[in-house]
Amino acid sequence: MSNSVPLLCFWSLWCCFAAGSPTPFGPEGQLADELHKPKAIQTEVKPSVRFNLRTSKDPEHEGCYLSLGHSQPLEDCGFNMTAKTFFIIHGWTMSGIFENWLHKLVSALHTREKDANVVVVDWLPLAHQLYTDAVNNTRVVGHSIARMLDWLQEKDDFSLGNVHLIGYSLGAHVAGYAGNFVKGTVGRITGLDPAGPMFEGADIHKRLSPDDADFVDVLHTYTRSFGLSIGIQMPVGHIDIYPNGGDFQPGCGLNDVLGSMAYGTITEVVKCEHERAVHLFVDSLVNQDKPSFAFQCTDSNRFKKGICLSCRKNRCNSIGYNAKKMRNKRNSKMYLKTRAGMPFRVYHYQMKIHVFSYKNMGEIEPTFYVTLYGTNADSQTLPLEIVERIEQNATNTFLVYTEEDLGDLLKIQLTWEGASQSWYNLWKELRSYLSQPHNPGRELNIRRIRVKSGETQRKLTFCAEDPENTSISPGRELWFRKCRDGWRMKNETSPTVELP
Repeated sequence: MSNSVPLLCFWSLWCCFAAGSPTPFGPEGQLADELHKPKAIQTEVKPSVRFNLRTSKDPEHEGCYLSLGHSQPLEDCGFNMTAKTFFIIHGWTMSGIFENWLHKLVSALHTREKDANVVVVDWLPLAHQLYTDAVNNTRVVGHSIARMLDWLQEKDDFSLGNVHLIGYSLGAHVAGYAGNFVKGTVGRITGLDPAGPMFEGADIHKRLSPDDADFVDVLHTYTRSFGLSIGIQMPVGHIDIYPNGGDFQPGCGLNDVLGSMAYGTITEVVKCEHERAVHLFVDSLVNQDKPSFAFQCTDSNRFKKGICLSCRKNRCNSIGYNAKKMRNKRNSKMYLKTRAGMPFRVYHYQMKIHVFSYKNMGEIEPTFYVTLYGTNADSQTLPLEIVERIEQNATNTFLVYTEEDLGDLLKIQLTWEGASQSWYNLWKELRSYLSQPHNPGRELNIRRIRVKSGETQRKLTFCAEDPENTSISPGRELWFRKCRDGWRMKNETSPTVELP
């Protein structure tokens, strides 16, 4: 497929929004039309939805097709009534064929749950349409899945609680409709970057919502781009997890949008961002020994500040297949950082640094870097991202993360970058100098750094290696060594907690 085709599709999608659609605008129109057609017509235009029971990891193996009301294929294909049953639901398609992610997900489920039933919901004829028409078909497909589940419930030993619907993009809302229409309550629905256009801000009965299953967990990986959110931004589950803030995924290159458009690679970038949710879920299935953890936070900015690394009162959870069931009264928005590829796990650290100055220096924007030294390995030089500004004579909190397990931390090197490495840093240096032109000698003091590991919840304090020399200025560094376990703060007596 040429690179221009998807861009034209995005343009046609926008035109559809602007000019309207030949079908009622919204995902509720088509089902009503189907149900109110004369019976003779209904039999002629049955929705093109097939249920393919995959009995092998091999993508070339066709598997068996289940048919509503026919029990023989269940026996012939070895459908296990007492086992878990997964329904994989794809989304809107421009190609009309299954994409590679689906085969990877099927294989990962078979690897993790060897006795499980893995069913692929094939609604390609209804998904290979203009986006607005595909949206209107989601109710029809959801209704077909619900009818299949109602029929299976008539069989001995089949339990709706063992059913896990996994929907990608538009398929996540199909799963929501299925959970809404079925007689009973589905055990779990996982939404993998649910589609945003025509669902953002919609009523709970017209999109995926927490009411659709006993447990609804959602991964958001592509919630902003060019003013259009491909994935839904709003929380729609019991827990909604936003890896890397839910927008720029490492390794996808969306931070260089103009370059991607110039080189004709924007299609791959968009696909990478949106599809990352699927690969995070696959990772959780096949890399059980390297689980990724997310942390509850009110918004992405607070998480970037390193404020939200607590596991108290269910404030942290595994992501993907390993997520623990949570049914809070309020939705839980959770965040984490990831690597660019599998295994995606990283190690989060909260750093509390009390910065003070003996001089009135006014506003200052230092560029700090840290290097962490542990019993297993040493980190790369890591930037301390300043989300707002450095507060003087106050404790500043930062988030850093490493791709390797460093083991027990032993010491920290803190560096204040000297010569500017970018135009942005040059501008910061100039602005800082202009604010205090008569005080060119910029100097801050830091006596200790407090660190908390997100993954182990362990707290450590690091003291300046030379207590008589705690000052740092551009181009200089300070060393801190571990001086005690814990922080020894007032009103903080809870023990350290290991994540499950």
